[in-house]
Amino acid sequence: MTHDPPHPPPTAWPPLAPAAPLAVLVSGGLDSAVLLAEASRTYPAVYPVYVRTGIAWEEVERLHLDRFLAAVRTPALRPLVVLSQPVTDLYGDHWSLTGVGVPAAGTPDEDVFLPGRNVLLLVKPLLWCHMHGVPEIALAPLAVNPFPDATPEFFEQFSGAVNRSVGGRVRVSRPYSELHKTEVIRRGLRFPLEHTLSCIRPAGNGHCGACSKCHERRVAFREAGVTDPTRYAS
Repeated sequence: MTHDPPHPPPTAWPPLAPAAPLAVLVSGGLDSAVLLAEASRTYPAVYPVYVRTGIAWEEVERLHLDRFLAAVRTPALRPLVVLSQPVTDLYGDHWSLTGVGVPAAGTPDEDVFLPGRNVLLLVKPLLWCHMHGVPEIALAPLAVNPFPDATPEFFEQFSGAVNRSVGGRVRVSRPYSELHKTEVIRRGLRFPLEHTLSCIRPAGNGHCGACSKCHERRVAFREAGVTDPTRYAS
C-alpha cells in the first residue's frame, strides 16, 4: 500500500474539530510539550509517546515530563506510552551517554547533533501507531532545525518506508515547522513551562544553566519578551 506524504504545516494549529486520535512524540522539552498541550485541548484522544534511549539526561527529562503531563491533564490526554530504543551499543562513549564534554553555550549546532536521532525516535512510534489504529503522529521540529534528519524529505521518505513495511498509512505532521522557539514560547504561556527541560547536563533535577541548550532556552525567553520561569544552577 502506498504512503500518503506528511501533511504540510496547517494554517491553524490545532485543527478546529479533528475526528481521529493523534499521537504526539514528546520529550521533556519545551516544543513538544506545548504541541502536546495544544493538541489535548482539541483532539478527541491524544497519546503522548516517549522513547527511552539511555541518554544521560533521560531520568531528569522524564521527571519534568511527568510533572508537565499531570499539570495539563485533560479528558482527551491518554496515559504516557513509553517505548525503548537503547543506543548504548551504538553511541559508545559519546557525550550524550557519558555526560563528559557536553557542548557548552556558544558552541555550533553541529556539536549537539545526535546521529540518527529522529530515525531512532520515530521507527517504534510509527509502528505503535499502526498497531493501535492511530492515523497520525505529530512532532515538534522548528524552522531553524539544521540537521539532515529534520527535513521534510527525511520525514516523508522515512515514514513512507516504515509504512510500506507494514502496509500502513500513518501520517507524520510537523505543525511547528515554520515557527521559531520564541513563537512556541508565546503560544505556551498558558501552560506550565517551568515543568519542561531543555538541559543536556542537568544539575540535580534541574537546568545546569551552562550547556548549549540552556543557553538557547534563556535567549529564546529573552527574545520572546516574557519571564523565564526556569531555575538555572548557574
